[in-house]
Amino acid sequence: MEERQSKALHIAATTALAPANGRWKVPSQSSAGKSYTVAITSDGSWFCSCADHEETLVACKHILAVEVTIQRETGTSATAFSEVTKVTYSQNWPAYNAAQCNEKPMYLGFLADLCSNIPQPEGAATGRPRLPLADMIFAVVHKAYEGRSARRFTADLVEAAEKGFISKAPSFNSVLTYQRDPNLTAWLSALVEVSALPLKVVETDFAVDSSGFGTKNSRTWFSTKHGREMTTREWRKAHLMVGTSTHIVTAVQMSGSNANDAPFLPELVRTTAKGFTMVEVSADKGYITKNNAAEIEAVGAIPFIPFKSNNVEPEPGSAWARMYHHFAYYREDFLAHYHKRSNVETVFHMIKSKFGDTLLAKTPEGQDNEVLAKIVYHNLCVLVQAHYELGIDAKLRRAA
Repeated sequence: MEERQSKALHIAATTALAPANGRWKVPSQSSAGKSYTVAITSDGSWFCSCADHEETLVACKHILAVEVTIQRETGTSATAFSEVTKVTYSQNWPAYNAAQCNEKPMYLGFLADLCSNIPQPEGAATGRPRLPLADMIFAVVHKAYEGRSARRFTADLVEAAEKGFISKAPSFNSVLTYQRDPNLTAWLSALVEVSALPLKVVETDFAVDSSGFGTKNSRTWFSTKHGREMTTREWRKAHLMVGTSTHIVTAVQMSGSNANDAPFLPELVRTTAKGFTMVEVSADKGYITKNNAAEIEAVGAIPFIPFKSNNVEPEPGSAWARMYHHFAYYREDFLAHYHKRSNVETVFHMIKSKFGDTLLAKTPEGQDNEVLAKIVYHNLCVLVQAHYELGIDAKLRRAA
């Protein structure tokens, strides 16, 4: 059953819905005390004041709940309910199976090639020689892939050294030290960008969004309102730009949990535009600013960010005005492009389903590096998939 349908059935089963002056008040499932107005417009179509219906123009769960109630009480058919159909997509199973079966050996080769481009920084004239930076970044990313503790991961590093992926297996303490090194953050971010470049021949449409990763750290404070100490778990936020065809991550930025999303879009766009030809960028309402629309147009792409109910039609001639005109007068076409944004949610699901949504590192720097390592791993696995499904041979080792 489609998700909207199941939620509508729950609302209709647990709430006594009744019309008042031709309008229905349907309670929100996520916000206590909040409700949405459902009514039939002059042309005979349903209307709901919720964001889902405003953005998609399809029957939302609130409209469907009203339809179910009418059907149950009067015996008439639920027209809006019958119009909701689940979209399914075909899968190239032979290619998918081959990619899954050969993922690890191909991924390790891609990772070794990717890390081979990292130069060794100059060390001090005296003292013990520094560990090869390329080997340590390989170890940090590979540890994310294996998902084991640093001690149990040692055997995997020994195997990687025997196969020639790294020069020597470092100790588990060295891996942990590098994982929380703030200097590693820039390198891991760069590896995300470089690992996406082999797919620049197929990716022209992009989407941006953010998601949080929980930590084991907690914060305690005294709440005057509740008269007692309150505790909450801290988390880190990843802001991604994603190619909507292959789910490759082209740019990433990390932040604290309270950071707003909109200010991160310009840098994500500029970083992606360095390696890709950008045709369109979609994002949710959290990114709706005049500057963001202009930044997307500045790299030659078309912005698809839906407007909020309190936005007004701007003066003509700006990127904001062109996007508003498209949104207001060609809504169906606009939404067809905008809904590519769901591909970012797919990427976060892919990452979190493999690793969970809780980070093991204790420091903010280590937590950011842990997330970035997982994204590098995700990109390399996307390259493995693209090799079998699209016939793309990734070249990640820089020519000598």
